[in-house]
Amino acid sequence: MKFHKRLLRDEPSFRLLSKLWRISWLYVLLICALAGVGYVTLYSAAGGAPYPFAAPQAARFAVGLVLMITVAMLPPKILVRGAWPLYFVSIILLVAVLHMGHTGKGAERWLMIGGLQVQPSEYAKVALVLALASWFYRINYRRMGNPLWLIPPAFMVLLPVVLVLKEPNLGTATIIGGIGATLFFAAGMRLWQIILLLLPVPYLAKFAYTHLHDYQRARITTFLNPESDPLGAGYNIIQSKIALGSGGMWGQGYLHGSQGQLNFLPEKQTDFIFTMLAEEWGFAGAIAVIGLLLLLILGGMVMAIRSRNRFGRLVALGISMNFFLYCLVNLSMVMGAIPVGGVPLPLVSYGGSAMLNVMLGFGLLLSTWVHRDSRFGEINEEDTQ
Repeated sequence: MKFHKRLLRDEPSFRLLSKLWRISWLYVLLICALAGVGYVTLYSAAGGAPYPFAAPQAARFAVGLVLMITVAMLPPKILVRGAWPLYFVSIILLVAVLHMGHTGKGAERWLMIGGLQVQPSEYAKVALVLALASWFYRINYRRMGNPLWLIPPAFMVLLPVVLVLKEPNLGTATIIGGIGATLFFAAGMRLWQIILLLLPVPYLAKFAYTHLHDYQRARITTFLNPESDPLGAGYNIIQSKIALGSGGMWGQGYLHGSQGQLNFLPEKQTDFIFTMLAEEWGFAGAIAVIGLLLLLILGGMVMAIRSRNRFGRLVALGISMNFFLYCLVNLSMVMGAIPVGGVPLPLVSYGGSAMLNVMLGFGLLLSTWVHRDSRFGEINEEDTQ
């Protein structure tokens, strides 16, 4: 009897069902709920119609959902093997953007591949998380004290940051840098090493500023005083604040937001979709959406903590930080806390590359949860001494 049970457990179908059972379906439900918020808001952004925003977004989410579940089944060994090829492909695509990329609003951020418009900088973030996790899970705490072990991963972070800045895309470059810094810290980087890495930041900031387009520099200079150019660089944030304030506590009602429906609100289907949502559903609706975002972030952090292997913990932490920075930059931008940049709100804003990138990241996150008890790259006493 025991022999037959062992054979049954070795069956591929049994292993597949076992992995499906271990997926956090509550977390998947939260993801679907956030995507549902995006569909409803995009439906309103089109004036109460499924096209051109809501229906394509729903189709992309369906594809992304299949991708997420598929990636969640992959064991850590396969993810490690694919980490470096994915990273190098992402770098090649970023270089290709600078030479043959599609230009939009002064920036070259997209490639046309097989009739599809792809934004390589979105995929570079996930590829970077996998590559850094693949590097750091092999290094124990003692080796982290040797700066020579930190030079390759530092170059791995710096390369995509520079390439994305040259597009130029300051918001995404900032997120990539934040992901890299988080994984360096989580891997056991010393305080003096962190200070050493922060020394070139002012020079990098100067480099980034000199490579920005005129419209991006105008966004920074009008950040503190948008009223100085109300019809130019300050227009977006002024309209965003008006929409946020007009929503009040309970909002103006679904499909009845004045700024959004009368097209005063710029980029209402992408960067400023949260503003449109807050105008129609008010402060209460905005807080509910922020709460949903926080649940997804905290859920990702719990998955990172519960992982028994170092690789899974680093991947889960990196993906969670990517999602957190996505939300932080977008919400701060539409509220006027930081200069306006091209960073969408995950699963809510319209966009194919961002949607598939986020779903790919969630798939990796769920994979760390499904394989949380794996001994692959397990954290042992030597790593913490």
